[in-house]
Amino acid sequence: MILDTNALSAFVDGAPGLAPLVQKADELAIPVVVLGEYRFGVLQSRRRLECERWLQEHLSAHQILAVSEATTFYYADLRVELKRAGTPIPSNDVWIAALSRQHRMPVLSRDRHFDSVAGLRRVRW
Repeated sequence: MILDTNALSAFVDGAPGLAPLVQKADELAIPVVVLGEYRFGVLQSRRRLECERWLQEHLSAHQILAVSEATTFYYADLRVELKRAGTPIPSNDVWIAALSRQHRMPVLSRDRHFDSVAGLRRVRW
């Protein structure tokens, strides 16, 4: 399962209701885009040291999904689909959705706009 930025934040924070979903997943993957967004937020957080420590201790246990040349085909197709449907989503989330399609993994997120991506399964908590 792919973690969106809000899911990664909630996971690090120990949000209630998230643990059972995470435990059921065969693996947890963090897109490099999500990692960048999360680190941006951490730099502005009052809990910066705590969050950075969590990353140091736990990040290696998760698959980091890089954007590759192959991902760009999924991204381009997805952007065209969303534009034609009149349902654009934030650019970073298009990359996350492209990685979801490429790796055939659901996305754990609270962002409803992922529901407009055909073939993407969003897991909510």
